[in-house]
Amino acid sequence: MVDVSQHDLVPEHTVVSESEIDDVLAEYDIDRTDLPKIKRTDAALPDDAEMGDVVEVVRDSRTTDRAVVYRLVIE
Repeated sequence: MVDVSQHDLVPEHTVVSESEIDDVLAEYDIDRTDLPKIKRTDAALPDDAEMGDVVEVVRDSRTTDRAVVYRLVIE
């Protein structure tokens, strides 16, 4: 079976530490539940991602070289 998370076209997904996510939420003045969602069954998620975790997704961008977004893992 193919490991989708290792494919060149799948952006890097990393579980964010609680202290780092607190800084991000404070910067944007939002709650964790305001973040876009990603399902736990998404093949691109790291194996250690659990429901309620926040995942940082880093994509290549033509305008800024890299774009960082955060997603809340849901069931």
